[in-house]
Amino acid sequence: MLSMRLLEPITINGMEMQNRVVLTAMVTRLSGADGFVNENIRERYLRFARGEPGLIVVEAMGVHAAKSGPLLRLSDDKFIPGLRDLAKEVHDISPSKIVPQIIHFLKIARSGWRQRVRDLTKEDIRLIIVAYGDAAHRARVAGFDGVELHMAHAYTLSSFLSLRNKRPDEYGASLENRMRLMGEVIARCREKVGEDFPIGVRFDGEECIKNGYTVEDSKELALRMAMLGVNYISISAGGKFEDAIKKEGEPLYPYTGYSGDRCMPSATYPAGDNVYLAEGIKGYINSKGYTTPVITTGKIPTPDFAESILQAGKADLIGMARALLADPDWVKKAKKGRADTIIRCVYGNVCKNLDENFKTVFCTLWPRGKIQAPTSSDDVAPEWPNGGRLEARPEAGRILLSWDEATDNEEIYGYEIFRSRNDEPFDHHTAVRSVTRKFADTRVVGGDRYSYYVKAYDLAGNRSPATQTVVVDFPIGVPLPVGEPLPEIRCGESSPDDEE
Repeated sequence: MLSMRLLEPITINGMEMQNRVVLTAMVTRLSGADGFVNENIRERYLRFARGEPGLIVVEAMGVHAAKSGPLLRLSDDKFIPGLRDLAKEVHDISPSKIVPQIIHFLKIARSGWRQRVRDLTKEDIRLIIVAYGDAAHRARVAGFDGVELHMAHAYTLSSFLSLRNKRPDEYGASLENRMRLMGEVIARCREKVGEDFPIGVRFDGEECIKNGYTVEDSKELALRMAMLGVNYISISAGGKFEDAIKKEGEPLYPYTGYSGDRCMPSATYPAGDNVYLAEGIKGYINSKGYTTPVITTGKIPTPDFAESILQAGKADLIGMARALLADPDWVKKAKKGRADTIIRCVYGNVCKNLDENFKTVFCTLWPRGKIQAPTSSDDVAPEWPNGGRLEARPEAGRILLSWDEATDNEEIYGYEIFRSRNDEPFDHHTAVRSVTRKFADTRVVGGDRYSYYVKAYDLAGNRSPATQTVVVDFPIGVPLPVGEPLPEIRCGESSPDDEE
């Protein structure tokens, strides 16, 4: 087994995790509107469990009975049997621990109207506190290893924490008042589950909206959580209604604006784009004498990258959703020293767009038509009958790649594209599904040299030999004339091209 801090065990209030990888809650759209666990939900989480992450956080479950789309529920005792069976099956096949994320949300309409925190009465607030406590108790009765309180993104508790919360009473405006409901919910949940049952919180390290809070406030929020006895703190970002894009006839979806991008950083963002939030929060609460484990999230692609975060002391655990959707065996492969067989997420956010459109969430890299990740124990690598015959050419401001089809004893899953710029070391650039044997690289700059090779991979992640390497000297689109200065244009004057 590979020796890494990432793979070391950690105990959180009696919950013994075998490694420091956390599958963070991720909407699947597999549940029905009735809120019960169904076969597709069961298969999704058992597939994750077979990959052996340290902790599985099951997608958000409503603590109340308000109408919504497909959403698991923990708002009534009638939901306990199905959830108990799910927790037991995970425990039977995997060392992974499993907790439900529980959530309260405000009302929203297709017209664009949405309920605000200022609309809630004191009785409404009291019922929220009670609902959270009762749901947390049901999580313990159902045999889960703990419970996670959802206080992130566009939902009720996050909206109370928000700097935009201007309620004129003891639940709004000042930082202390904005934390009041959070504290009352945590206290109620602790009362209902006891001291020996882990309680985690997921919240935004930064709202990522205009006039929203930043890490300066979130450090204080996290410190208060630690003081209240929360057992782990999971850091997200953004995902707010305030900058969501309105679609006519559709309810607002809180991940369509900039804050949504920050919540689930796409391929255009650097790896680990939100790690600084966990780093700032962890450093602050540690300096105050609290060692509450902090989970960082947001585009953490490889075991080596995750390990570098832990080694630098920026977080205590590594959270990921999309990376484990792309390859549920991510952790198991890392443990075996086979990180080179991990199917790497391309962060194209197709899964996010499916959620936005109320469709079943799957990974675009999966074989076409599948709603669960493939599984294979095969160890035979794909081959190139003709060496792959990779070709590359510059065209219309981009570099176009194409290659021949690979073969495999089971099935070709996809093709991984490696790139070097100006003779620097090659790095994973992206991947495409097996039905595609071409790629247009649009992130190229004129005057640079680009080198490429491609590897095919199968359902188990075995990589083929590389194709031959191709090199493209990419031309500058519009070279400036040598020795001819650009025309000087003073403010208020027009250029010759502007004249009719």
